[in-house]
Amino acid sequence: MTGTAAAPAATAPPDAPDAPDAAVEWHRVLRIGLLGGAVALYVCLVGMVEVFQPRALVTGVITLGQTTMVLAGVGAAYVTLLGRAMDRRGAAAAGAFAGAVTGLFPAALVVTMQFVNLRAMFLHASPGTADVLTLGLGVGGAWVPIVALAIVGAATGLLLTARADIQRPATAALVALLLTGLFAGLLRPPLLASSITAGLGRLLFASDGLTVLGAVIVVLAVVGGRIAMRRVRLRSRVAALPPARRRVLTPSAMVALFLLVVWLPHGVGPFFAQVVAVVALYILMGFGLNITLGLAGLLDLGFVAFFAVGAYTVGLLTSTAEYGIALWPFWAAVPFAVLLAMAFGAFFGLPILGIRGDYLAIATLGFGEIIRILAGSDLLKGLLGGPRGIINIPKPIEVPPDHLLAGPIQIYYIGLVFALVVAFVAIRLRDSRLGRAWLAIREDEDVAEALGVNLVQTKLLAYMLGAAFAGLGGALFAGLLGSIFASSFPLFVSINVAALIIVGGMGSIPGVVVGAIFLIGVPELFREFSEYRYLFYGVALIAMMLFRPEGLLPSRIVQRELHVPAPDADGDANGGGVERDARLSPGATG
Repeated sequence: MTGTAAAPAATAPPDAPDAPDAAVEWHRVLRIGLLGGAVALYVCLVGMVEVFQPRALVTGVITLGQTTMVLAGVGAAYVTLLGRAMDRRGAAAAGAFAGAVTGLFPAALVVTMQFVNLRAMFLHASPGTADVLTLGLGVGGAWVPIVALAIVGAATGLLLTARADIQRPATAALVALLLTGLFAGLLRPPLLASSITAGLGRLLFASDGLTVLGAVIVVLAVVGGRIAMRRVRLRSRVAALPPARRRVLTPSAMVALFLLVVWLPHGVGPFFAQVVAVVALYILMGFGLNITLGLAGLLDLGFVAFFAVGAYTVGLLTSTAEYGIALWPFWAAVPFAVLLAMAFGAFFGLPILGIRGDYLAIATLGFGEIIRILAGSDLLKGLLGGPRGIINIPKPIEVPPDHLLAGPIQIYYIGLVFALVVAFVAIRLRDSRLGRAWLAIREDEDVAEALGVNLVQTKLLAYMLGAAFAGLGGALFAGLLGSIFASSFPLFVSINVAALIIVGGMGSIPGVVVGAIFLIGVPELFREFSEYRYLFYGVALIAMMLFRPEGLLPSRIVQRELHVPAPDADGDANGGGVERDARLSPGATG
């Protein structure tokens, strides 16, 4: 036969039920609501609701304590609708039910506290928490969290099923409103400090959060900006430009970014300047550990030891106090700090060159703790100051208190310049023959050695160069604080540096910068929330490892490693098999 009749497409009868994913699976909604309620209950009992209550998100409308409950309802509704295709009515009903179930737990807590004294076990199961949950109505208002979170869940369902041109601007506006309210205490002082922006600052912010008018302005600005960008389609216009015109835009963007970086510490106030200076120091250490861990694959949990060596070297050579030994200028001591840190890198690296994996991490952890304990012990008290540390370390540039470079601002600029230089060196090293040897060692030491890579020399260079960058960061750290103590170099510093490399992207130079901003800078901005910021920090890290394990800005090699397609039953990693071969051969016929 020359042809065959095509089978008619199967069609569902008119009275067929909806597709399974379009129906509301109430048992699933109930489970997610119970999980959301457990989260809401935990937030209440650890004290976040009561502690955040004095801080307003929008003054006179909603506080941060109430916002934590709202976010619990939003989260429950979002997870309920995630990956489910529902119509608007079904989504609203499912979201409302998940929110109501979530609100049952805080409501039950309010009722239980009326009859049982829970404060013996949970300090924050207090009348203050009950007042927040019931809007001051007491046990008679136990219905408030149920109704409020049901409304929040229904609104979340309606938003998630709205058209894209409504959903995206509304979501962006709500996120902007939340972030602006959270950072109101940091954004308000810089605005009020300038006579030009003082009126805007008073219009947008009250003493404890956003004003109502400020919240309206933020929402309208974000929504209007999104609509304008959608109409202008700036990205499409830039992409449509000829290559010569696009190259002209790149220097302009770089100049704008440079001016922003230069203005940043002056425009955002002294607290921000202190934060960005610390971020710059962590970027320097990140570049160093990125060589040891990101390129060579050598996990070093004692990296803070080299940071301490650089700081103590500068302190000993420059301090005018009891333990200063040379009274050198700061800039004369920095090269010696770098060289001594390199020497310690070689000294520490030699005994552990043959160790791999977890044993290497434990050995380096021991080195870091040895340095910290020795620096604070009475054994070396006569040399390093012991618990008293070293004080009166001069600033890199001695200026009057009212000078433009006074305080942490000069460390920010100096750290920025050093970070650019170190980034250039790190990029050249990564693309060099030595960098390729490090990458080969990271992938497989045995194969690298079989191909002619000198493991001893290559590993030792990784330790030494990484230690040099850490020593440079320690030298600037000593100049920033003006004093150093053994307690300034805990294990947590090494863990932070390793974490920022993993979060930014293993082996990625831009990833180090992004990782330092997100893991060091952002938690510092939440310092007003005391120990609770570490809760958010941990949740963010878990989410990062689940949804983007390659990092925020990974190198292409790491991205390819973590996103290799799984092989099919025939062993074809591309999932194509014979059909793929047929597609690749234009002349093939079935």
